[in-house]
Amino acid sequence: MNTTTHILPPQRPELATLEPPKWRTFRTVSALVLREMGSTYGRSPGGYLWAVLQPLGTVLVLTLAFSYLVRAPALGSSFILFYATGYLPFDLYSQLATKIGRSLKYSRALLAYPGVTWLDAILARFILNFLTLVTVFCVVIYGILMVLDTGGQIEIGPIMISIFMAAILGLGIGMTNCLLIGYFPVWERFWEIINRPLFLASGIFFLYDDMPPAARAILWWNPLVHVTGEMRTGFYPSYHASYVSLSYGFGVGMILMVLSLVFLRRGYRTVIQR
Repeated sequence: MNTTTHILPPQRPELATLEPPKWRTFRTVSALVLREMGSTYGRSPGGYLWAVLQPLGTVLVLTLAFSYLVRAPALGSSFILFYATGYLPFDLYSQLATKIGRSLKYSRALLAYPGVTWLDAILARFILNFLTLVTVFCVVIYGILMVLDTGGQIEIGPIMISIFMAAILGLGIGMTNCLLIGYFPVWERFWEIINRPLFLASGIFFLYDDMPPAARAILWWNPLVHVTGEMRTGFYPSYHASYVSLSYGFGVGMILMVLSLVFLRRGYRTVIQR
């Protein structure tokens, strides 16, 4: 009886595990996002609850403090809504800039693996924190509108534009800080000093239109003033922030992001090793 044996050609092990780069990047970024979710929100009591309570608490403190100093907010009749529409987009920018600025330092150990790149670490931090902060924004604003029943009409378009402008600025400035902190570690402390006055100069407590001409000429160059103005346009139909320049607000963030990408691509090893 004749038997025929079919011998299969040997398989190359590297082909068995080969996958398109886009799927490899997606899986790596997803794994980094899950890792940061566990380390940032999974280890602290309350987890995501604190992500909502912290900005809400800041808005409440501002409301209580300024309601005793002034008789009415600059727009509308609700102090808490006025300060929420100024502070929440600023907080979105500030949190993104801070988190992304420390992304390579945070993921330095994982960057030793060949499947993890510096861009994966930045994307993971941006995606997780952007989605978290947008969710916090929606929860806080929805709660304010439901409890106070301000009766105002909301325009989604300007609100979304303001959120994305703040996100692009946070990403661009965060990547710039990531580069500078890698080359000059003292920059992290220096940036904290620079960033603090922005809290007072970004239109959280005032309207750009109410400032003197000399102050407006300086404040206009702060891109966060454009973020705040566009945000309040969406909540106050009678308010027209004609000074807002979307090209300037988005342009600053995009230019910083592109420049950081170019320099990080060439010098990321130096940034990681420091």
